[in-house]
Amino acid sequence: MIEKGFAVQSNLIMQLKIFLTGATGYIGGAIADAAIAAGHPLVGLARSDDAARKLSDKGIAAHHGDLTSPATLAAAARSAEAVIHTGTTNDGALDREAVRAMLAAVDGSGKPFIYTSGVWVLGDTRGRVVDETAQLNPLPKVAWRPVVEQMVLDAARQNVRSIVIRPGVVYGRGGGIPAELVQSARETGAARYVGTGENHWPMIHLADLADLYLRALENAPAGTLLHAADDTRLRVKEIAEAASIGAGAGGRTISWPLEDARKTLGAYADALVLDQQVSAEKARVTLGWAPKEPSVIDDLKSGSYTK
Repeated sequence: MIEKGFAVQSNLIMQLKIFLTGATGYIGGAIADAAIAAGHPLVGLARSDDAARKLSDKGIAAHHGDLTSPATLAAAARSAEAVIHTGTTNDGALDREAVRAMLAAVDGSGKPFIYTSGVWVLGDTRGRVVDETAQLNPLPKVAWRPVVEQMVLDAARQNVRSIVIRPGVVYGRGGGIPAELVQSARETGAARYVGTGENHWPMIHLADLADLYLRALENAPAGTLLHAADDTRLRVKEIAEAASIGAGAGGRTISWPLEDARKTLGAYADALVLDQQVSAEKARVTLGWAPKEPSVIDDLKSGSYTK
């Protein structure tokens, strides 16, 4: 069954059989819905029988394998006409080998290969709006990602139509990091954010992100790096207030001091206090992409996260 809100306008001449990792996840699931709506047959990576059933229920063929088993990934990549990699083990060494195996499987084929990174590789942008040419300053939590990004981009020299997408903070469908703000508001009566809340998060709605993936699949040249974020320049405190309103907590928020948050969240806390402003003008110009979904403020205030 295809969920509403993920129809994608496309001028594709032909549909592509896509091998999609992370197809049962947050971002991967949205891409799956958009790809199916556009007519692409999908093969999803399934680590378990339960995952395979979930894929089957959505009309997705299951390929039994695991991100920790490069051989299983290579086989699926080789038999597909395109690869979209959204899954991750969050282990740099394992993820590098997974990507390496899939790239080797499509070497010389001209097939599209889309790798999912993230804007945290940019580090704190210190009040500047940065594009894809910005120097990287990744947090330790994602310090391994730039090497994998470069591996993917370099595959363009081996006749792979390789693409790297760096999503901002993803919201929509009641998921992503904003869901944590909503949960805290529901449980404690105030949306809790880490730090001062004066830092900015680059936001992107899940449906708009899925649309970008399909546009990149269709038209992005080999060796393309793209940011995925809308034009909002919102402080975390504003996002937390909207989450609080949507959760019925009257807009009440509370700061969680960074040092205290680190005791519970570890390195994730440092990611939440990054001050980032990101331009996605390249995706707009090269692919005609334009975010259309409600802003994170409107989405949270509407109560969509608590329905």
